[in-house]
Amino acid sequence: MDAPVIKTEKLSKRFGDFVAVNEISFEVAAGEIFGFLGANGAGKTTAMRMLCGLSIPTSGAASIAGFDVYKQTEKIKRNIGYMSQKFSLYEDLTVLENINFFGGIYGLTNSQLREKSEQLVTKLGLQKESKKLVGELPLGWKQKLAFSVAILHEPKIVFLDEPTGGVDPVTRRQFWDLIYDASDKGITIFVTTHYMDEAEYCNRVSMMVDGSIKVLDSPANLKKQFSANSMDEVFYELARGAKRSDN
Repeated sequence: MDAPVIKTEKLSKRFGDFVAVNEISFEVAAGEIFGFLGANGAGKTTAMRMLCGLSIPTSGAASIAGFDVYKQTEKIKRNIGYMSQKFSLYEDLTVLENINFFGGIYGLTNSQLREKSEQLVTKLGLQKESKKLVGELPLGWKQKLAFSVAILHEPKIVFLDEPTGGVDPVTRRQFWDLIYDASDKGITIFVTTHYMDEAEYCNRVSMMVDGSIKVLDSPANLKKQFSANSMDEVFYELARGAKRSDN
């Protein structure tokens, strides 16, 4: 059996007396779509920053793509993709300029960039818009482009922090088609979302409450465990007991 792409053991982060993330332990397999859910203030963002190598844990252990979160943060950053809720491309650059800029940061050669740019633009149907400023594109296209650029270098893992916020339902569905395609190619998807219907699309889901992971299982098993008809019902059942509201 392959080693997990993400592995944490009692990973914690404290800010003074405040425990933002409290001894979370879980594993994520290669190519898995893993939903990382929780209400505002549950600790999701703090946990994700540790996993991305952007914040050093207070205690515990974790490896991301085989690299240690304490000692190898730069290697982690080079082997992951990341897309935040706030649109992460440059709006005053064209579609192609964004692709070339981020591809260069990811270390792609000029020949790789030419090939991947053409493939990406064709796949997204942006041939006519390739020389337009990204700021002129509809939000849904921006988000699909941002995701595609985040996996341009074929990372082992892509972290998606509420990637479909504010996007219409049809575009959200199209966005998830891109996620499935990336997962089929072996890229591990680690996604946070406020849309509980999107939790249904994940292979497994964890739910954080007050800095701790309260449940972790497939959507089907969680609905069965809570005698729920939807992930919304599971979420509300767990969130009802939360005591805090700020990360």
